[in-house]
Amino acid sequence: MTTSNIVPPTGARDGQLLRGQSLPVRLANFVKLPHTVFAMPFSLVGVLFASVVAPVTPAIVGWVLVAFTSARFAAMAFNRLVDRDVDALNPRTAMRELPAGTLTVGQARASIVLTSMLFVFASWMLNPLCFALSPVALLWVLGYSYTKRFTRWSHLWLGLGLSIAPVGGYLAVTGAWSDPWWLLIVLALAVVCWSGGFDMIYALQDAEFDAKHGLHSVPSKFGVPTAIAIARSLHVLAVLSFAAVMAAQPLGNVPPVVTGILWAAVLGVALMLLWEHRLVKADDLSTVDAAFFTMNGLISMGFLAAVFAARLLLERGA
Repeated sequence: MTTSNIVPPTGARDGQLLRGQSLPVRLANFVKLPHTVFAMPFSLVGVLFASVVAPVTPAIVGWVLVAFTSARFAAMAFNRLVDRDVDALNPRTAMRELPAGTLTVGQARASIVLTSMLFVFASWMLNPLCFALSPVALLWVLGYSYTKRFTRWSHLWLGLGLSIAPVGGYLAVTGAWSDPWWLLIVLALAVVCWSGGFDMIYALQDAEFDAKHGLHSVPSKFGVPTAIAIARSLHVLAVLSFAAVMAAQPLGNVPPVVTGILWAAVLGVALMLLWEHRLVKADDLSTVDAAFFTMNGLISMGFLAAVFAARLLLERGA
């Protein structure tokens, strides 16, 4: 294995790492545990939308969180396992746990098997539909790890994997598809476009490396400026999709104050994405970390907070 002579662009980094060298900390860093903040809130958004159709219990919420966390752990660990040779060549990722030797391949494989089994078990604890769909969901999120080998649109594959979160949260409560039938589809589309766009922004850091090593991505294929433009277009579509979700009245026929909170959530997403794109510059990636982690974490958590507030007001008869 030869060392890459590519120098990461200004500001490129592999951030959001926890301090410490204990096994739990190394495993948390192995799967970038802080990145759970991106999609997990949307699994709870799905639960909240479903709560007007069927009752929600603490057990359901708990198993939804277990299912999401274990599936994400398995997917990220598998990605690190598949990419360990490539990560060793990339100066930005060479200190990740497998190339650096702080975790063994055996430990990685064991963690994937255990968390995959936990995901299937959690799905079984929810309802028969979730259990039946769990292998499909698991194969999809694991399959993402190979997509950069054959398609530049791996970002959208990842986005579709993350979009399983709100759909799964809804199905976990109801055990049935949404009414109207297109509600979950448009909600999933919103998450696909949002997360696919921010993954393109994150991939800007490796555009040159990916191109040199035969890895496919939008930045490596079309260049950084065009990739930013495509990510911007995806985020516009994401905002429109979130708006369509709210137009479908996911909490039913609600009072004006509740409607206002839901639409404020859409406005908040739009403003955060606008600020995210103001941060990202084609010739300076020093703000990618803030654009990728901070802004998108605020988007997901803020959206969940707004939907939760709307549901709470509805419960209290606002």
